[in-house]
Amino acid sequence: MRKNQRLFLNIAFAIMVAAVIIASLSGCAANDPLANQFKAGDNKNYIAGDGTVTEFSAENRKAAVEWTGTTESGEVISSSQLEGVVTVVNFWYAACLPCRLEAPDLVALAAEYPEAQFIGVNVRDSAETSAAFSKSKQLTWPSIIDKNDGAVMLAFTGIVTPNAVPTTLVVGKDGKVTSRVYGQIDRSILGTLIKTALEE
Repeated sequence: MRKNQRLFLNIAFAIMVAAVIIASLSGCAANDPLANQFKAGDNKNYIAGDGTVTEFSAENRKAAVEWTGTTESGEVISSSQLEGVVTVVNFWYAACLPCRLEAPDLVALAAEYPEAQFIGVNVRDSAETSAAFSKSKQLTWPSIIDKNDGAVMLAFTGIVTPNAVPTTLVVGKDGKVTSRVYGQIDRSILGTLIKTALEE
């Protein structure tokens, strides 16, 4: 009888410990948006940013970023060609829903701020797919095909998080990132960020 009681108590204790662990894990997941996206199981293969905007004050900016890439048309473009020019760098790919939704706003901003150079960085697609998207959305800027080596994304390590797509950066005339938007842009906010960089 004593042996059966001990066995029963051991089983009850094990069940209680398991319940506590499951409850704590559930609580963590409930507060973790990345975990929730993973649990959703919708196979989108990217982490959607939440539109968080970060501005970097002059004293907190990292060193100027140097990068080189080949565009969908086969042209080689690099940061050295854009010295003294405010650059808007948009990380995207064609099957990304927020990328498609923000495209008209980016087109409008490129027209509103012609003194800024827009550059796309396509992280997933072939040159053909990227070019077809650019044509259908009437993008007026080149997109670098970065899927093979991720060289441009790697150059912005610490500023761009891999798989956080879309991400849009405003790069100042000195080549330093002045601001970042994780997720789909808000047209008026990005416009303000571009204007601020142009006025520096």
